[in-house]
Formats: sequence, structure tokens, C-alpha cells
Amino acid sequence: MGQSNAELRRRRSHNMHIKDKLAEAHRSGKPAFSFEFFPPKTAQGVQNLYDRMDRMHDLGPSFIDVTWGAGGSQSDLTCEMVNVAQTVYGFETCMHLTCTDMEREKVDGALNAAYKAGCTNILALRGDPPRDKEKWQAVEGGFRYALDLVKYIKEQYGDHFDIGVAGYPEGCDDEQDSDVLMDHLKQKVDAGGTFIVTQMFYDVDNFLNWVDKCRANGINVPIVPGIMPIQTHAAFLRRAKWSNCHIPQQWIDALEPIKNDDAAVREVGKGLVAEMCRSIMEHGVMALHFYTMNLAQSTKMVLEELGLISREGTPTKKPLPWRQSLGLSRREEDVRPVFWKNRHKSYVARTQDWDEFPNGRWGDSRSPAFGELDAYGIGLKGTNEQNVKLWGKPEALRDIADTFVRFLKNDLKSLPWSEAPVTDEAQPIISDLIDLNRRGLLTITSQPSVNGVESSHPVHGWGPSGGYVYQKAYLELLISPSLLTELIERIEQTQTMTFYAVNKAGDLRTNAPSDGPNAVTWGVFPGKEIVQPTIVETISFLAWKDEAFRLGTDWANCHPAGSPSRQLIEGIMNDWYLINIVDNDFHSTRGIFDLFNGLQVENSDGSLERIKPMINGHAPKPIAELDGMHKKTDEKVFAEVLN
Repeated sequence: MGQSNAELRRRRSHNMHIKDKLAEAHRSGKPAFSFEFFPPKTAQGVQNLYDRMDRMHDLGPSFIDVTWGAGGSQSDLTCEMVNVAQTVYGFETCMHLTCTDMEREKVDGALNAAYKAGCTNILALRGDPPRDKEKWQAVEGGFRYALDLVKYIKEQYGDHFDIGVAGYPEGCDDEQDSDVLMDHLKQKVDAGGTFIVTQMFYDVDNFLNWVDKCRANGINVPIVPGIMPIQTHAAFLRRAKWSNCHIPQQWIDALEPIKNDDAAVREVGKGLVAEMCRSIMEHGVMALHFYTMNLAQSTKMVLEELGLISREGTPTKKPLPWRQSLGLSRREEDVRPVFWKNRHKSYVARTQDWDEFPNGRWGDSRSPAFGELDAYGIGLKGTNEQNVKLWGKPEALRDIADTFVRFLKNDLKSLPWSEAPVTDEAQPIISDLIDLNRRGLLTITSQPSVNGVESSHPVHGWGPSGGYVYQKAYLELLISPSLLTELIERIEQTQTMTFYAVNKAGDLRTNAPSDGPNAVTWGVFPGKEIVQPTIVETISFLAWKDEAFRLGTDWANCHPAGSPSRQLIEGIMNDWYLINIVDNDFHSTRGIFDLFNGLQVENSDGSLERIKPMINGHAPKPIAELDGMHKKTDEKVFAEVLN
């Protein structure tokens, strides 16, 4: 059943409804666009789609929708996809919900799943008849029409869900009378439908006439035209036939001569669809909904042709320096540890059971309870074979260093500690990072210092317009224990730098003045308190330590037991330290890298036993027992914090 009235009122202030996004697009004159995806039929297809959705996020859609998979497993997959899109990838998501084969209990389950995922938009549909039935029939205890579904959602959830309904400019399978369809549409809107998404079409004149008829009949909610990009000539004809939509003669004349050349069809089709979209927007309809068919390229080509994205893809204007989750209770979250900068999905997974999320400040460090690694499937993704193919079979430190360098040069798209390629943010320090890795110092995460760039900056900007953003230089890397003492002594001499260093066994060394948070990114905006969205903090670092060494161990286990590759990677994971360094002087651009002058690992072409850490050409001192301020165990840190 629906949620309590008190609970719905509490959530409502944080909702983002599609109707509001569409109203803003109309007010501003800046077109909104959105994407539709459907549940794939295989597990690999699902993962491939998630990867594609992740990349398409940066195109900046106002929302996406996920079609309803009729049947047990497919309907469950729709709910899963909505949850992942909303919570992990940060899409404003609209879930399709149909009456087909849906008892009331199933409808309640689907609505509850959407609610728990933080989804606040539903597209209420009657749906197509099952394949084994010629005519549509309601199941016992179910709903007969989309109108009934709209009323039920409204009755159970009030205004929590924005309810979209379907529009048919060219009729539908079992009703071709346009006046009857218009009456049905008016009833759905009057019952609570707040926006309309149309079936695909190619006859723009017919669509615009239909929009005018809607307005004449008192249907004044936003109308979102369904746009089907052209992939191939055969698919173009098949989909037009499936939806009974009219193809203008000029489209036939343009595509028929090149029908056997898929690349030419996509290019010409891009122009035809883009011209149709321009006519729609000139008519005052400032929204476009793309039926992607789970593909990116054709949709992207049309958006580029319309100038709605650049050829490189226009990243979404970021409210924060990291991608927000829109899961239940997370919309107000605005603080995260920097350690998960390159593993966003992992952070969301490990914190999904939190009752509250940091807002305004990180808060009491006793509060975060990060999920266990095994419980959340945080380990290395991909099969052993895939990962060996991606990162090779390293037999010496030099091989691992070369893998890191290839990643920094964008020749590799991921590392065990990074889910995505290097971004433009790293460009000011990329040569320094490459140099460190070539010297056997393996960099995991970093950020350059930023001193008051405008919040609209294309690379470093985030937050509301008219503000300025700052960040401290940050560097996290794996380092040989033989170099640790020298590096710590150098850090101490600066007086502006703080560090945490820990090995797999939990030997923690730090000069941080407290276990509390240290903001490494912040912004100053008109009429707001200073926002500090990225921090370094003790308990979070120890949680990240477990994950970081687990990922490296998983990488080692991709190789056969006893192999040189496994022994090499395991040796690094078992013996080396993970250290993070913050230069608290945000004016400084070079200081954090100057710490490493003369530090390197010699003989890095050999096994770990033959590696010789060097400091200015000389062997380092043995690793020292540092004073009590520096040396702790992670158990001791947890005990101190909890007390």
C-alpha cells in the first residue's frame, strides 16, 4: 500500500518532478531532452547498458525512463534498473508501469520499489496485450485502463509521484478515432496526469496539429514528443510499421537510395530527425524524449546536430564536484570523503543502508558505518580473463608502473582503483603523476589545487552560478615501506601538509591534528554558507583502506597461484603503504610533488626482492618507529573515536 501521509509530506519537499523540469525548460527557452531505456534480456546486456547509461549521464538529460518488463523477472529488472539509475548514476528516473498482467498486489509492489529507490515519477500505461493474446484483457483484481492506474496512484501516494500518461498523435492499435483518443487523454490528465509522452512519429505537421487540438480541448500539461533516431533503414521501416506512423515522402526519397549503407543512413537520418526536432521547438514544445533502443550513437548525433551538446559531449552542470545520488534520503547529501573519487558506485553501495547522509558538514565521525566489502560486492569487476587482457601479466614493478602510466595517458580506461578514465581535472598535474609512476610510486587518486575559479568553469566548476570554488592539492599513492620514513620527515618539515599512511595490516601513521574532517574542496556562493563537499577523515580512510587493498588482492588473484604476476601484486599489497597527503596551502601548486624529489625505486625491472628504493641515489634508512602521534593501529583509532 501507499506510504503514510506524514512520510509523504516529509519526502515531498525533496522531490524533483518531471513536470517542474519541463516547466523550467519552457520558461527559460532552453530545451530539455530525455532518454528511454528498456530491460535487456541477458546479464551481460544489463551490465553493458549500465556502462552506457553511466557515459550518457554526462550528456545532461533532464530525466530518463525505464520501460516496464511484463512478467516476473523482467518486471523485477525494471525495478532494479530504476533503483540503479536513481541511486548509483544519479538520473532523475521515470518508471513505466502498465496494467498488463498486473494484479493490484503487483502494482503495489512496483510502486513501493520505486518509492524506496527515490523515484518520484511514473508513466502510467495500459500496455500491450501479452504475445499469446490477440486482444487486451484486464487480469482479475487488476486495472482495465491507464485511467484507473492514474487514479489509484494518486489515491495511494498523493503528490509524491508525478504521473505521466501516453499520447497518440496517430492513433493506437485498438482505437483509431482521434476524438475518442482525445477524450481518453483528457480524462487521464483530469485524473492526475501531469505530463504527456507521445508515441514515436515522423510526420511533424501532424504532431503539431495534434498539439494544437490538445490545447483546444483544455489539455494544458506539458507534452513531450517521442523521438526515434534512425539506426538502419530496415529498423527505421520496422519501427514505423510497428507504431503505424506515417513516413513523409521526402524521408522515403532521402533514405531509399542509401538503404544498404548503414553509415549513410545514420548521417542522413540524423539530419531528418534534427530538422523535425527544430520544427517542434519552434512551435514552443521545449522537450524531446529519445527512444534510444539502449544505444547511444544515433541519439548523440541528433543532439550534436541540434547544438544541444558539443561534439565532445556537454557535461551536466554539476551541483557538487561529485555525482549526486538521487536515492531515497540522499537528495540533500552534500559531503563525501575524497577517497572514493574514482569509485562512485562503490561509495553509494557501501553507504546505502545509512539512515541519514551528511548535509552541511560531515558531522560526528562515530556515525559512519561503512558496509562490509563482501556484503556489497565491492571487489574487482570483470572476469579474470578480461582483467588479464586489460592490464596484462606484470612480472616486475616496471610493468605495473607502465600500466598506471598508460591509464594516465588515456590508453587504458580503468584501473582496479578507478572505474572511469582520467578526467580533464587532472591535466594540470598529469605530467607530475606520470613521473611519479615511472619512478615506482603508484598513484591512486589526486586533485590539483584550485584557487577561486568561477563556479561556471568548464572543468573545475560546480555549484550555483556566481560563486567561486577552491580545492587543496591532494595525492594518494602506494609507496614502498623503505621510502615511508623519509617521506614522512619531509612532510613534517613543510608545516602545511597532513597525511595518513596505512598498510594492509592496519599500521596507521598520521600527523593529522584530530580524527575530524579536513575539507579539501569548498565553494563560496551568493546567499549561502560555505559549502565543503569533499573531505579527508580518519574513519573513512580506514574503510577505504580495506577496499583499496581488497581491490589489489583481487587483481593479484586474476593470475594463477604461484605465478610471477600474482606474487608481485600480492607482495605490494602485503608490504606497501597507502598514503594520502593534503597540502593545506591551497595557493601552492607544486609543493605536494616537490616532496618526492629524488625518491624512486631502482631495479624496477626485477622482482620485489631485487627492488632497491633510492633517495637521491642512496639507499634509505630502515623504516622507523615514529612517535605516538604518528603510529597507531586502526583498532586503536576506532577505540579512540568511539570513546
